[in-house]
Amino acid sequence: MSGLAEILLRHGVPVSGSELGDRPAPAKLAELGAAIHRRHSPGNLWNADTVVRSTAIPAGHVELIAAGDRGLPVLCRSEALAAVLAGRRTIAVAGTHGKTTTTAMVTVALRAGGADPSYVIDGDVRTLGSGALGSGEHFVVEADESDRSFFAYAPEVAVVRR
Repeated sequence: MSGLAEILLRHGVPVSGSELGDRPAPAKLAELGAAIHRRHSPGNLWNADTVVRSTAIPAGHVELIAAGDRGLPVLCRSEALAAVLAGRRTIAVAGTHGKTTTTAMVTVALRAGGADPSYVIDGDVRTLGSGALGSGEHFVVEADESDRSFFAYAPEVAVVRR
């Protein structure tokens, strides 16, 4: 989720989120201007016009209930990312193990070849971060197959790891 949030923030889209733990990704997003809430509360949605959720978040989550009560659109991460991918030459990396590493390697290879790809990586890669919107035509994305959400994408190239 942080890679998508990073791209949105870098392009002026306000982002907020809830994270109970003290992890590096929310701290980095806060540095980029995200409002990070340290507890779950309906009040966290006071300024939201759309909610993007991970499929790991249960339907009975207090913030999802509040979003429904307010009539806010609720998108899964894959739906929001698919909207960002629209019109781009997408390279999707899926599989059981090695998705983050392979997504980073494809991104670095494209950059070494002179391309300026966009990318969303589910982990934070030291030399890349977790997401960026480049000026090139390619978009490299780590695609989660565990919940079949990767079917929301229409990749030109699919890299499938075992």
